[in-house]
Amino acid sequence: MPHSPLSTPSATRAVLESHGLILRKSLGQHFLVDDNVIGRILALAALPPEAIVLEVGPGIGTLTAALCQVARAVVAVEQDAALLPALDAVSGRCGNLTVVNADAVKVPIAALTTPAGPPAWFVANLPYGVAATVMLRFLEEVGTLRAAVVMVQSEVADRMVASPGGKDYGAYTVKLRLRAVPAGRFAVARTCFLPPPRVDSSVVRFDRIEDGPPHEVVAAADAIAAAAFAQRRKTLRNSVLRTTGWSAGAFDDALSAAGIDGGRRAETLEVAEYVRLAVQAREQGLLPVVPHNERYSRT
Repeated sequence: MPHSPLSTPSATRAVLESHGLILRKSLGQHFLVDDNVIGRILALAALPPEAIVLEVGPGIGTLTAALCQVARAVVAVEQDAALLPALDAVSGRCGNLTVVNADAVKVPIAALTTPAGPPAWFVANLPYGVAATVMLRFLEEVGTLRAAVVMVQSEVADRMVASPGGKDYGAYTVKLRLRAVPAGRFAVARTCFLPPPRVDSSVVRFDRIEDGPPHEVVAAADAIAAAAFAQRRKTLRNSVLRTTGWSAGAFDDALSAAGIDGGRRAETLEVAEYVRLAVQAREQGLLPVVPHNERYSRT
């Protein structure tokens, strides 16, 4: 039995034709037409029967149909209103699908829920133009998420899973890894899509960090990473000071207290070092206190 009845080129074309749909490259529409890939996504996600899943960019519902079969409930965010009739057909067959017609970059977080409750898993073939933004936004703002299994452009996946010292390691990597850690990856061939994209794709899994730093420390580390990588070729000290305008003396004290050499470059610092520096920068009064003392929750 296939994981999804829509996971072939012929089934996808039939749905598109029946609804008079055309592909919209401006929205990054490349429909997955390989059932083996869907099976690997489900295996990597390892959803329990009680899982409530958030999906972005469901298209005609190919992955959605498979998710609905193994999860308690699914909420899917689709920007293209022309695709809603196709998703309605999937919803009619499944009965546990909630569709939200919205831009995932702007949709209110409160709208991302189901009658069974808010999502704890994020599983999606993300529109490539917004994939990095959406991934980070949902890990920041959807506090109930435990894990994310998403298909993205391979270059974005490289940035997500990069280690310190490499060219792919940057502010985005640090911000993502302050919230979640990589837990799996596999490549997806271009021929698995209709139409084939001009870029390579990868599926990555990230698991939420439990008992991580408080929200205000994460926010401070975000700000420092952004400043540190703003002028990547400069030393950490010079880049941060030129970007922020902070007092050199106060920042030097923060670096010393954190045990970090300001002559290093931003890409050499581990995520834990950005956290230590954030704590000390706040002690020096270099960053505002964020009035939010809660940690990310799994509930």
